Amino acid sequence: MRLMLEPSPEQIKQEKIYREMGMSDSEFASAEKILGRVPNYTETGLFSVMWSEHCSYKNSKPVLKKFPVTGERVLQGPGEGAGIVDIGDGQAVVFKIESHNHPSAIEPYQGAATGVGGIIRDVFRWEQGQLHY
Repeated sequence: MRLMLEPSPEQIKQEKIYREMGMSDSEFASAEKILGRVPNYTETGLFSVMWSEHCSYKNSKPVLKKFPVTGERVLQGPGEGAGIVDIGDGQAVVFKIESHNHPSAIEPYQGAATGVGGIIRDVFRWEQGQLHY
């Protein structure tokens, strides 16, 4: 009897196993084009992670791009860190959104701690004298 540890690339494509990993048909086709062949199980898993909402914001980024990001009171617009808005009297408000959705779904307290850690890091780094206005 033959022991099969993982599906073959052909099985992944024919049985659309990539869908179970969160990949769409067009994403799987893109992975095929990039590699010049059908990806194996490990490669399919890697592409599915890299192109997941958690890592690439593939669904939320187009929606977020519709919001205004510049203005007279915007001191720091969107990017890797926190956004900062001048509220007058030499004061500013710092905004940060963290997206640790996967760990929070499985381990709520540890996932939340990871998310809060990212927020604290990005908000408090401005106290290091990097922002002057």
